[in-house]
Amino acid sequence: MLRNALTVTAVTLLSLAGAAVPAGSATALQQTSPPQTAPQQVPLADPLPAPKKLFTIRDERIDESSGLAKSQRYVGIWWTVNDSGDTARVFGINAAGKVKAELSFKAPVKDVEAIAVDREGTIYIADIGDNKSTRDMIEVYTIPEPDKLEDATNVKFHRYDFKYPDGAHDAETLLIHPESRQMFIVTKVAKGLGGFYAGPETASREGTNELTKMADAPAGVTDGTFMPEGETVVLRSYVDIARVNWGEVPKVVGRAATPLAQGESVAVGPDADDNSVLVGSEGKGSAVYEMSMPAVKGAAASPTATPAPKNSAADSGTTKKSHNLRWIIIGAAFFAFVITIITFPPGRRERLDRMAENARLTGQAPPDQHPRRRTPAA
Repeated sequence: MLRNALTVTAVTLLSLAGAAVPAGSATALQQTSPPQTAPQQVPLADPLPAPKKLFTIRDERIDESSGLAKSQRYVGIWWTVNDSGDTARVFGINAAGKVKAELSFKAPVKDVEAIAVDREGTIYIADIGDNKSTRDMIEVYTIPEPDKLEDATNVKFHRYDFKYPDGAHDAETLLIHPESRQMFIVTKVAKGLGGFYAGPETASREGTNELTKMADAPAGVTDGTFMPEGETVVLRSYVDIARVNWGEVPKVVGRAATPLAQGESVAVGPDADDNSVLVGSEGKGSAVYEMSMPAVKGAAASPTATPAPKNSAADSGTTKKSHNLRWIIIGAAFFAFVITIITFPPGRRERLDRMAENARLTGQAPPDQHPRRRTPAA
């Protein structure tokens, strides 16, 4: 009977609906239900502390601070230099922004842009600025940190000449490796990529030292420093600092915004664990902030973290297709069931069953339930 056929069809479709979803997809379809047990909680890393203002440089002699470097001989002292236009001198300032020493030396500087201090207490003054990229040679001067933190003139100095292998460049960053004391220069460009350039392992004061390009560098670098362990460099731009893993090819692994515009300086901070840096800006009355080094972006997940499912894109597509197929089959089964109910109400079904049984016992054909209208004789 038609009803039986439709009923069988509905049952068959419902069975297919259960079989249409692969075993691996069943779990995905049940994810709307709350889990029976709470997932393991992964501890969040402590947020980095906000930058804090450490001091303001109010001395009238420092009107365009263009670099900072932490002293090796005096606790709580940083050395700074003015940008182009000043004479050959450096200033030692304390954590209150007060100038504790001015050291001057007689050198014909053109555009001093950076300062660094090595572990032996040698101060490096980098005359490497070249806004128009016209200089055939750039210079780095060295003077010793003084035995007493007081003003001094006519300080003895040494001069190192350098030349780029690919033409003149503007630069504002000098890096001194803590262990080898090898010098590195990072060029500055407004757009595109700058470059990391390495000086000889041992620079000579005789003749010109040839720089070698190591790798591309980010744009807009205005200062930089090695951290004391020698494996990390922090680069400064006008608006942020970048954490760099040092190696044959230096790699930026993290960034953090700074609270200052027109940022020109970065130095190792006062923390005992050397995990903070100082950032400064140029101009009169410039503020200096202490901030944490940027975290490494995309660091490996904690061992307690739940690993991401493999092949998640493919699994998602399979689950979606299975989910759609299941509902199509369920819909078809429900439609067949409704048609069965509407077409064959229970009362009519029982009446037809009794008439069929009576016809079988009497041998008479059951009456036609839908008699055709007779056409009247013409």
